[in-house]
Amino acid sequence: MTGSRYITDIPPVAGHQERARLARPMSERLSEKAYQLLKHKIMTLELEPLAIIDDLALAEDLGIGRTPIREALHRLAAEGLVIIAPRRGMLVADISIRDLNKIFQVRMETEGFCARLAVDRISPQQLAQMEASIEALGKTDRGNGRELMAVDEEFHELLYEAADNKFLADMLNRLHAHSLRLWHLVLDQLGDVRPAIEQHKEILEALRAGDADRAEALVRDHIAEFQQRISAFL
Repeated sequence: MTGSRYITDIPPVAGHQERARLARPMSERLSEKAYQLLKHKIMTLELEPLAIIDDLALAEDLGIGRTPIREALHRLAAEGLVIIAPRRGMLVADISIRDLNKIFQVRMETEGFCARLAVDRISPQQLAQMEASIEALGKTDRGNGRELMAVDEEFHELLYEAADNKFLADMLNRLHAHSLRLWHLVLDQLGDVRPAIEQHKEILEALRAGDADRAEALVRDHIAEFQQRISAFL
């Protein structure tokens, strides 16, 4: 086959998503890697709001070519995390405090609905992955807010995946990325976020029990609590 390289020797024990990832052309895999790395830098404010983006410097820093970097940046621009400015190049999008309530309003409704879908659609493997994510809390220092927020991010991504609706998951991942930027903006002032993240245990119990009403209510309460805590410092 000419053109893009494909990986054909995929281990038979790999999961469906892993097989799909490995079967992508190498160029797509590099673009996805660049996207994930850059998104993480933006969400954690390692790339600060309104910072000018030097794609050459990023390519050197991440060890990835400029083409995958540029593809990733355009994808992030479509998600509102990067701004393409005429004659100025690319900038990290600013954090809009005015959008805080709007983001959380949409998240509460859509993520609550996501939890209801997940009750009927979640697989045993996904339940096990959620449980492993929660167990990671026990190995995380209570004072390490960044690691605790990483656990929160992983759990929510698993919940979105469990709903088995790509369009819903894409929307929620975008909204959650904007929420994470706001959280990291005030993370040092929030104090101990562990109790809020431990609410994941109750959500998991509701999913296991097949209790859609409780799962939805717990997710909504979880999001509302974070909103209230963040609003107090903004």
